[in-house]
Amino acid sequence: MPTTAPPADDSAEPALARRLTLPDAIVIGLSSMIGAGVFAVWAPAAQAAGPGLLLGLLVAGAVALCNATSSAQLAAQFPHAGGSYLYGRQLLGEWPGFLAGWSFVVGKTASSAAMALTFSAYAVPTPWQKPVAVAAVVALAVVNSLGVTRTVAMARVSVTIALVALAVAATIGFTHPLPTARAMPWDGNPGGVLQSAGLLFFAFAGYARIATLGEEVVEPARTIPRAVAISLALVLVAYLTVGLAALGSLGAPALAASTAPLADVSALASWGWAVPLVSIGAAAAALGALLAMIAGIGRTSLAMARTGDLPGWFGAVHPRFGVPHRAELGVGAVVAALVVLTDLRGAIGFSSVGVLLYYLVANAAALRQAAENRLYPRLLAALGVVGCVVVMASLPTDSVVAGLTMVAAGVGYRWARRHLTRHR
Repeated sequence: MPTTAPPADDSAEPALARRLTLPDAIVIGLSSMIGAGVFAVWAPAAQAAGPGLLLGLLVAGAVALCNATSSAQLAAQFPHAGGSYLYGRQLLGEWPGFLAGWSFVVGKTASSAAMALTFSAYAVPTPWQKPVAVAAVVALAVVNSLGVTRTVAMARVSVTIALVALAVAATIGFTHPLPTARAMPWDGNPGGVLQSAGLLFFAFAGYARIATLGEEVVEPARTIPRAVAISLALVLVAYLTVGLAALGSLGAPALAASTAPLADVSALASWGWAVPLVSIGAAAAALGALLAMIAGIGRTSLAMARTGDLPGWFGAVHPRFGVPHRAELGVGAVVAALVVLTDLRGAIGFSSVGVLLYYLVANAAALRQAAENRLYPRLLAALGVVGCVVVMASLPTDSVVAGLTMVAAGVGYRWARRHLTRHR
């Protein structure tokens, strides 16, 4: 039966070190959300909704807000590694918890490979892209395995560079407005707005990375809710600013056809350094997102190994650095293999399915919290459940089928593992 007590085996495992302060947690949240998505997601969103993508952005932001408040109050009650995997197990049962953990690991592993390929696409010519992407994954997995303070230091650098690049692109966009006659009017199609929300949600999905690091945050009951709220608010303002600038300077048709929207915005100015700067910002953002993703997947893998849902080998914590080093390096190896073997441009869709399932469990768990543990109205969690289902349903059919197939494979794996264990 579900319980609100801490994990039964938690005291038997080495604890992660609590080293992250409020500014550190905000940096982790910002670097997770201000990733490569903000440099590329505008084109498919414009294809789906035209100028209505701004409404889609608000819908995505509203769903993210509901998910974030649920994740924050759950992390305050359960300040241990694992995120929604832990919350689902404690409040809903083992199977919902596994669904959340498996969905997160599968979705974010695919996203990590996509981030690595995005970084190399901006950084080097085509023949070198896959080798450089693999090198980036290996390097960041090693950085994460050396301690969470190193993760924060690199995240701080990457998010600063990305924010500078976004500020330059937005400034150019607002100072080079498009004549009204060239703008494409919105056709009023709500389906297009919802699909753009599903695509734009991918760029938001990162705020729960703070919650997955709950065992390493100082004063988690106070720090995590504040860090989630602050980082999400800052990112929403940044995305609205950039979206308005891109739409106002390029127009919806050109934005929909662009392969590098913010680079195209920067090219409107006569500043020769603007386009290279935006490319550097996109590369830095991709690295920052990749760094935070590997850290988050490692912590969720650690939590799943502690309960037997993944091999116990992944449950080790380094005695000096206080991080799940085997999980970090294992995740890095899988991501590097995916970079080599797979074209992951189509993986973003089923990655979004996995992420939305993860937050669906988080919202459902928040609905089960006792009144004394609730920081926000239950209505937000209920709206989060509805929002996750609606946004997931709006994604392309092939993405939904691929995502649900991967989830079914995980369910089959857990059932087979439990069945064999009982027979032994």
